[in-house]
Amino acid sequence: MKRTAGLWLLIGLVGYALLPWYMVSGGVFGLGWLAEMSGDGAAPALWQVILHGKWWLSGPLPAFAAAAAVLGFVHGQTAMARGLVVVAAAGLGLLIAQGLLIPGTAARFGWIAGEGQPGMGAGAFVTALALLLILTTGISGLGRGRGDAFVTGLIGLIVALVATFVFYPVAHVLIRAFEMKGGAGYGVSEFLRRFFSADLWGLGCLVGGDCGPAINSLILGLMTGAGTTALGLAFALIFTRTGFRAKPLLRVLTIIPIITPPFVIGLALILLFGRAGTVTEFFADAFGWEKTRWLYGFGGIYLAQMLSFTPIAFLVLIGVVEGVSPSMEEASQTLDADRWQTFRYVSLPLMRPGLANAFLLGFIESLADFGNPLVLGGNFNVLSTEIYFAIVGAVADPAKAAILSIALLAMTLGAFLVQRRWVGKKSYATVTGKADSGRHSALNPTLRWACYLTALPWAAFTAAIYSMIVFGSFVKLWGYNHSFTLEHYIRAFSVSFTDGIRFTGSAWDSYFTTLTIAGISAPLTAFVGLATAYLLVRQKFAGKEAFEFSTMLSFAIPGTVIGVAYVMAFNFPPIELTGTSIILILVFVFRNMPVGVRGGIAAMSQLDRSLDEASIMLGANSFTTARRVIAPLLGPAILAALTYSFVRAITSVSAVIFLVSARHNMATSFIVGRVENGEFGFAIAYSAVLILTMLAAILILQLLIGKRRLRRADRVET
Repeated sequence: MKRTAGLWLLIGLVGYALLPWYMVSGGVFGLGWLAEMSGDGAAPALWQVILHGKWWLSGPLPAFAAAAAVLGFVHGQTAMARGLVVVAAAGLGLLIAQGLLIPGTAARFGWIAGEGQPGMGAGAFVTALALLLILTTGISGLGRGRGDAFVTGLIGLIVALVATFVFYPVAHVLIRAFEMKGGAGYGVSEFLRRFFSADLWGLGCLVGGDCGPAINSLILGLMTGAGTTALGLAFALIFTRTGFRAKPLLRVLTIIPIITPPFVIGLALILLFGRAGTVTEFFADAFGWEKTRWLYGFGGIYLAQMLSFTPIAFLVLIGVVEGVSPSMEEASQTLDADRWQTFRYVSLPLMRPGLANAFLLGFIESLADFGNPLVLGGNFNVLSTEIYFAIVGAVADPAKAAILSIALLAMTLGAFLVQRRWVGKKSYATVTGKADSGRHSALNPTLRWACYLTALPWAAFTAAIYSMIVFGSFVKLWGYNHSFTLEHYIRAFSVSFTDGIRFTGSAWDSYFTTLTIAGISAPLTAFVGLATAYLLVRQKFAGKEAFEFSTMLSFAIPGTVIGVAYVMAFNFPPIELTGTSIILILVFVFRNMPVGVRGGIAAMSQLDRSLDEASIMLGANSFTTARRVIAPLLGPAILAALTYSFVRAITSVSAVIFLVSARHNMATSFIVGRVENGEFGFAIAYSAVLILTMLAAILILQLLIGKRRLRRADRVET
């Protein structure tokens, strides 16, 4: 404890005394601030206090001095730990308080007249991090987290990140739910009246009318969660329990919908099944069927969401299905159970965490989906689009948007609690340290054909949709002029070789920016998500259930609300990030983190705790155990987290549409602009290039991570 706390004390002093406290132009790595360290804009906090009289920045200094005194003069682990907790908490509290009370150009409450300060920079970040980890080190010294500084530090770090980049921005939006009309203060009565109104929770659809957007969202979410989980399980069983020969092709078809940019699936469905769509025209001419608008409403949204979100269920479930130990299935068959009984009473119950997590993710994705309801919703109103129009409509109503967001959170909390109750506290561990050379039990013929008849037609339908998308990128105007052309690709991705290589296409700038931001955010997302899952499955600490739900908060709220929340929270000090690439990376990390969390929980639930115990008994600490024992067994979960976070960083639109800037324009906002201008061919061509890019990235990730080897039968014979 003493050595760890001393290291973080040294790091904190470096940040406080040598790094610029406020944000500097060009970034801290640009080093241009070194020439301006004497000025109050680029000076470290210590210089700010001494040279410029900003005494309110002195809070961490006595905390560091007191921490040094505790480490140097206090004897006894318990007394030292208590001293570190007190002084670090005091220093961290003072740092946060001065940032919140003195933002922008003037202090709140007028207690320092005329003073203000820019957004916090590298010095403040390093100082806050050091104080936080000194605090968690002291907590570990008190015996919390089994006395493991790594565990308590990881918990503290993730709690701080979630509080800063989820709760803090969301609070800026949700507090508006209690705002009285006309901005005349805040009140609970106004909130209750609007929250429980028939316009929101109406059940008119039961008597032939229209339901409120909350009921519509709930019905759609339940059906999407159930449908995607069933399809994902069918695909996972085909991959792991059958000898289907076209598995590589099937793998591509199961993944490709998740790597599709926004609006493309909806646009393809409209051009195929809309009133003037290709399929609609064919049946009208061939059979005299009446052209209808069935696609615009519940049916169209449900179809698009099934296409979009089935890959999420598959990515979660394939690792879980692979993780069921063959020895248990062999034991069942040795006791004279047939293959159906083995699957029903042994294999399927062990998949319960994966099924529950796949359903929860499908349900939440459906609730938060913005693009598909916007394109295909018609008169079928859902919460996500209602929130969008409440924010950007002709008459903006932030209070209404906040109330609708709270309704979404209530549904998510309900689904989360039901999921936990269904999974229960039973053990689902099947991967132990014991040798296992068996193979998975094959499916009985009826179940195998049920999987084939469920999954293969859906795969064929997916292939047809994407064939038409590719076709649409090579014709002048899909549905009207099918003349072959490369014009869309040339406009987007032309390259000039005069005076060297020049990327002259209009899409290159947003393309490179998107790949850079996605490449940075994906590993960060996977790390934070899987680290959180490790804590939730492998550690016991106070408030664990509340902590688990908090990790789902950003996933439950529509991206539109998250984008607006980030603008409201980070457009001014103490954390000023609007217009930078950092804000895009952060919104992707904390928006997509729950997939890594749920996939990691499902995978780690199958790893017996004896693996951890054996590692620790052999002298390894928690960090080494997580790195050398747990991580190698989480190949599917790591692949799912990396794949999903990378893809969503490229395809997300609702969360970033308010955050892009002229300097950092994302591919999705660029595509949306082309769709709004009616340039469908250009948008589809750009989308096709993004799909190929993401598909190549996924294949590379699969090769780098490799296949998890749980038993000798998984190894290649030599």
